[in-house]
Amino acid sequence: MNQLVKAVLYVAAALCLAVSCQPNAQPQPAVTVTSPATYSATAADNAFLDSLQRDTFRYFWETANEQNGLVPDRAPTPSFCSIAAVGFGLTTYLVGVERGYITRAQAADRTLATLRFFANAPQSERATGIAGYKGFFYHFLDMKTGERFKQVELSTIDTALLLGGILSAQAYFDQNTPAETEIRTLAETIYGRADWTFFQKRSPLVAMGWHPETGFIKSDWTGYNEAMLLYVLALGSPTHPVDPEAWTAWTKTYSFATFNGLQHVNFDPLFGHQYSHCWIDFRGVQDAYMRDKRLDYHENSRLATYANRAYCVANRAGWTDYGPTIWGLTACDGPADTLANGRQFFSYRARGAASTGIVDDGTIAPTAAGGSLPFAPEICVPALRAMKSRYGAKLYGPYGFRDAFNPTYRYPSRFANGSTASGWFDVDYLGIDQGPILLMTENLRTGFVWNLMKKSPHIRRGLTRAGFTGGWLQ
Repeated sequence: MNQLVKAVLYVAAALCLAVSCQPNAQPQPAVTVTSPATYSATAADNAFLDSLQRDTFRYFWETANEQNGLVPDRAPTPSFCSIAAVGFGLTTYLVGVERGYITRAQAADRTLATLRFFANAPQSERATGIAGYKGFFYHFLDMKTGERFKQVELSTIDTALLLGGILSAQAYFDQNTPAETEIRTLAETIYGRADWTFFQKRSPLVAMGWHPETGFIKSDWTGYNEAMLLYVLALGSPTHPVDPEAWTAWTKTYSFATFNGLQHVNFDPLFGHQYSHCWIDFRGVQDAYMRDKRLDYHENSRLATYANRAYCVANRAGWTDYGPTIWGLTACDGPADTLANGRQFFSYRARGAASTGIVDDGTIAPTAAGGSLPFAPEICVPALRAMKSRYGAKLYGPYGFRDAFNPTYRYPSRFANGSTASGWFDVDYLGIDQGPILLMTENLRTGFVWNLMKKSPHIRRGLTRAGFTGGWLQ
């Protein structure tokens, strides 16, 4: 599949998520989750998590362009840059310092190169030769030139994920040195330049994106999903903030429903319950919506994780290997867009299971469990360890877990990349899936990223304007 087709599939998947078009929702057997279990890592658990973090870190450190800091969407397949992967990468460098993989000076140098690129990259309404417009950046950029890749959209959510990483660097590099002072200044410039009000085509909601050729994408960010970070950043902007009614309007579009006996705000792929939590600690803080439901967003993600697992354990479709430790549906690579033996399989697709919809072709993504580690370590750690033990080098390589696998898809003659007689195993790692594995492992173990972001005045301002109170915000 060529790079343009892949880009189109990514955008199509994102649009599909925004309008909740996942098909085939159906009732599932109930599962009971009473209260968060106390998790105590064993020596074997810690050894596994040590290696997982170290290996996953190398994806960002070794594949990025050292000159401009751009991180590839995927590797080892040659790829364009994903600006969201850059955001995850910037925060992984900080974890790398804390874990002793690199020095603070090395992280500062890489971060400075990255921020200098985004601060100085050309922005205009032109369709070519630029990296962004109105302070936002295109979803994919050329790895070398940093210019817009093909005709991808100016992306609000991917810019938000990039800014999550940038603001983490601003909070971390607090020393009075020329390099660290410049990092803080550049971060403030890049964040402050983003004009969130430009994307309120249908105010008070925020549009998904914009094309210079056709204008605004017709979908806004509605329904619970990864856009929680986007709205927090839009509310917290010191220069172009949206009004607090944007948050209220967004929460009115949530789907609060019961799935597998668990009542929570539903969204089918697990990444929507994970991405914003990579940077923000939602334990014990609540907006008006969650106060009414007597939940917080952290517990909501825990329930969603259990519901996702319960769907896989029930395995009504009879997919190979699904069970208590082999589970996890989220957006990821897949074997191929094909019909085989009466079953539909997909390539890149937003897989998931909730009351809002079910998309399941037997493909499991390790990042589904990895990104939920702080929510439910008692089921996520055993799952990740079992996947590595069971599938070995077919699934786990130099950069940690490859993106996805499908034990049911055993059609090597169909030329699906990575397909074998024992199932399909991805050959690639994806930056937007590696990032949550590393960051959420660290949040489970030390809370480092969460505690770091509590120092950010922009995050605090955004949460406060959204109506969050309690917990660490007090």
